[in-house]
Amino acid sequence: MREINASEITAAVKELVIKANKILPADLVSCISCFEGAENNETAKSILSDLQANIDAARELDIPVCQDTGMAVIFAEIGQDVHIVGGSFEAAVNEGVSQGYVDGLLRKSVVRDPFFDRVNTDDNTPAIIHTRVVAGDKIKITAAPKGFGSENMSRLKMFTPSAKREDIIAFVLETVRLAGSNPCPPIVVGIGIGGDFEYSAVLAKKALCRSVEKRNENPLYAELEQELLDKINSLDIGPQGFGGKTTALAVNIETYPTHIAGMPVAVNIGCHVTRHASKEI
Repeated sequence: MREINASEITAAVKELVIKANKILPADLVSCISCFEGAENNETAKSILSDLQANIDAARELDIPVCQDTGMAVIFAEIGQDVHIVGGSFEAAVNEGVSQGYVDGLLRKSVVRDPFFDRVNTDDNTPAIIHTRVVAGDKIKITAAPKGFGSENMSRLKMFTPSAKREDIIAFVLETVRLAGSNPCPPIVVGIGIGGDFEYSAVLAKKALCRSVEKRNENPLYAELEQELLDKINSLDIGPQGFGGKTTALAVNIETYPTHIAGMPVAVNIGCHVTRHASKEI
């Protein structure tokens, strides 16, 4: 049994929410650069160049890469041989989010009630926390700040088992087409297939935390990812909605076993600053 003090969790979360908001994953930055080189629409090419300049400026000036610093989404893999002392896990995470957003001068965007009493909590808490108990004596934390320009464009559909490949493709394409320029394309498309109603959405959000350079380990889903990317980039939405063949940078699919009577499919859209950062303690 290994003891981890709650203060270590707080410090890690604080570090991660600040880092994720200021420095994009290297694979995503490289992907934008590659698409710029392949883009033949001059307006699209210019916008992709501007996006990269903005990313570079954020890193050099130590400021957020986007003014919407998102709602803090935390994925945590907690080793079963870990004993947390000095406080509770969720309290430690939320304290880390609070310190990160306040001390890091990140925009606070969370309201304390979703409908009747939309008053800002002033420190971007509470976070959305997804925990999983795994083998080992460590805790891996991934912070994925999620802006709502893209989050608002996400959808979920409960398909029946009779749904065909073409039906899923049509649903994803419809979702991207309806989103248009709203999620600040080029986008990353996270898709969750399987589980149940709520877990398919978690899978879709988790998919956005996977490297855009890594394909699904199942070759059938890897092929579907590529087919969807090609079809999405044929929609001519383009960077920021001005046309071109760079509407999406990647399509990531995550799956889970499901019930014989259903096939949930969730699509979670990430903008061109699909942010995430991880640390193991």
